[in-house]
Amino acid sequence: MSHFTRIKTKMVEKEFLLNALKDLGHPYQEDGSEVRGYGGRKTPAEIKIATSNPDYSIGFQKSGDSYEIIADWYGIRGLKQHQFVERLNQRYAYHATRARLEEQGFTLVEEENQKDGQIHLLVRRMA
Repeated sequence: MSHFTRIKTKMVEKEFLLNALKDLGHPYQEDGSEVRGYGGRKTPAEIKIATSNPDYSIGFQKSGDSYEIIADWYGIRGLKQHQFVERLNQRYAYHATRARLEEQGFTLVEEENQKDGQIHLLVRRMA
């Protein structure tokens, strides 16, 4: 019986996803390898990150317009699913927001990271 869970996300840009993984300290592979789970089961993934349990990994696969997170969370230690997804979404949104603002001519003036995890950006656009 497979324990793989697929979590739909709103992440559509591979570049921002890879930047978010890098920010969170998760080295990744883009070789189109497979995600490992319970009993040595595998499923394809476009992007893969290792976990503290060498028999389990987390993957990302494009599904339609966005990426899905694929993992067998039962065997993943030291990484809670909800917290991982929440932090990854935040870092993805950070990179997407910065890129969109730069496209519109804004430059970052100040960045403040709050104790509660919020990030405040002060941007400016010269006329």
